[in-house]
Amino acid sequence: MKKLIVALMMLLPMAASAQAKFGHLNASEVMQAMPEFAKARTEIEALQKQYEDDLKSMQEELQKKAEAFEREQATLPDNIKQRRQTELEEMYQKIQQSYQDNQQALAKAQQEKLSAIQTKVLDAIKAVGEAGGYVYIMDVAAGIPFISTTLSKDVTAEVKAKLGIH
Repeated sequence: MKKLIVALMMLLPMAASAQAKFGHLNASEVMQAMPEFAKARTEIEALQKQYEDDLKSMQEELQKKAEAFEREQATLPDNIKQRRQTELEEMYQKIQQSYQDNQQALAKAQQEKLSAIQTKVLDAIKAVGEAGGYVYIMDVAAGIPFISTTLSKDVTAEVKAKLGIH
């Protein structure tokens, strides 16, 4: 009798795992299909263009001042020549700092916009997982080397439906 109980206890986890449901999806595909993603991408591209235009304007101004300095430097007194060189160096440093600041601001804006979208996708995946009784839903976009499509169900369409995407 004791052996029978032990045998049943050992078979119980196997029986439970035989009924376990696994799913997979391409979260990147889901995100890219969301209207919020397209809007965020457009806003980020506009911000990037604004930063590029600002830098281009600063570079053009530096170029003009450098060319004017080159033309006039032979006739300038040393104190004015040195002051203009310093101004040019400061302008160059300002451009470099602006570039770095713009890159950081762009990365932050991108993170903020995508974070809300990622949270929404994760919430939809959790809801599909709970509703479907899945043990695990894997993201094929995460670089998982192999997912058995016979043992795992593609739930991408279900997650899209949960998000109202078709």
